[in-house]
Amino acid sequence: MSTHDGAAPDARGPLADLRVVEMGQLLAGPFCGQLLGDFGAEVIKLESPGAGDPMRQWGREKPHGKSLWWPVVARNKKSVTCDLRTPEGQDLARRVIDRADIVVENFRPGTLERWGMDFDRLRETNPGLILVRVSGFGQTGPYSPRAGYGSIGEAMGGIRYVTGDPGGAPARAGISLGDSLAAVFATIGALVAVHHRGATGRGQIVDSAIYEAVLAMMESLLPEWAVAGYQRERTGSVLPNVSPSNVYPTASGEMILIAANQDTVFGRLARTMGRPELSADPRFAGHADRGRNMAELDGIISAWSAGIETGDLLELLHAGGVPAGRIYTAKDMFDDPHFAAREAIVRLVHPDFGELPMHNAFPRLSETPGSVRRPGPGLGEHNREVYGGLLDLPEDEIAALSERGVI
Repeated sequence: MSTHDGAAPDARGPLADLRVVEMGQLLAGPFCGQLLGDFGAEVIKLESPGAGDPMRQWGREKPHGKSLWWPVVARNKKSVTCDLRTPEGQDLARRVIDRADIVVENFRPGTLERWGMDFDRLRETNPGLILVRVSGFGQTGPYSPRAGYGSIGEAMGGIRYVTGDPGGAPARAGISLGDSLAAVFATIGALVAVHHRGATGRGQIVDSAIYEAVLAMMESLLPEWAVAGYQRERTGSVLPNVSPSNVYPTASGEMILIAANQDTVFGRLARTMGRPELSADPRFAGHADRGRNMAELDGIISAWSAGIETGDLLELLHAGGVPAGRIYTAKDMFDDPHFAAREAIVRLVHPDFGELPMHNAFPRLSETPGSVRRPGPGLGEHNREVYGGLLDLPEDEIAALSERGVI
C-alpha cells in the first residue's frame, strides 16, 4: 500500500513505495529509519529547529567540527525541521504523518500522547498507519515510564552479565549494541506490519523494547537456569565447553581466531597440525571431551600456532578447511580483497569530508538490493521539498513558519 500520491515506485529499492516519518533522536529509532531507507523507503526525518538530532554532534572524531557518525545513521534520509513542542509544529507533523505509511519514534512512552499524536488519533485520518515505537522498556508494564538507554537494556537483557573476563566487572561491547538490536527488531516488526496491512488494510503499533531485543539474543540462558539451575558466567574469550574456539598466537606476534569445535572440523585441524592422532585421543575425541579438557587443548594448539607466521598459518588453516581469521581493525577492512570484491564498503561524496566511506546496505538481495545513495543531510535541507511539495504550503507560509521558529 503506497501513500506516494500515485507516484511510480522508485527503482532504487524495494521499499520505495513506502514513506517513513522518523521522529525521535540518537540511535535506536534513527537506525531503524536507516535500515528502511537503505532499501529505498522515503524517510523524512523531523528534527528540532536550530540544533537537530544530537547525533549530528556525536562521535569521537569530528573533522570540521562535524560528526562522522551522522552521515552514516542519517544516510538516504530527508531532513525537515519541526518544533514538536509547539501546537503549530504538532499540526505540521500530523499533516506529514497523514501522508505516511510508517512513523518511527523513540521518545519516552507518553510523549507522543502529550503532543496530541497518540495512535488512535493518528489513525483516524490514516487507518493504515504503522507506528513503530522503540523504547527502553516497552510501552506497557511498570518500567515503561522510565528513561531507558541502550546500556541499561543491555544490563537488564542479560548480555552485560556474561560479557568480560571472569575476574572482572561485566563489560560492554564497544558499540551501541542494545540500541542497534532494538532497531533491527523494530525494522522486522515494521515489515511484518506492512505485510499484514496488505491483507487487511489496517495499521498497527510495533512495540520494540531495548531490553527485550537483547533478551531475544540470549540463546538458552533462561531454561538453563530454570531447568538445570545453571547460571552462565563471564568466560572471557572462550565459551564454556566449546573447544577449540579461541584466539591463538602466531610467530608474527599477532593473535588469530580458530574455530574448530565441531568433530569433523577438529579432525581437519588435527591433520593440518600434523597431529591426526589428536582427533582419536580420548581427551579430545568428542565435543564434550574437548570441552572438559579445553585448557590442555588450547595449550597444544597455541604451541603449534606460535611457531608459524600469521600469513602462512592462515593459508594452512584455510587450505585444510578450518575456520580461522585475523581480528580486524578498520584499516584491515579497507585492505581486504574480499571486502572489496563484495563492495562491503561504499564511498560517497560528502560536502565537508570529500570522499566518505561507510558500510554498504545489508543483507544482499539478488533482485531488489538496497543501496546507499547519499550521506546524512544538512539540518532542514528538505523543508521546502516536503512542506512545499508534499503539503503544498506556499512559499510565504514556509518563510513565516521559519521566522517564528516552528521549522
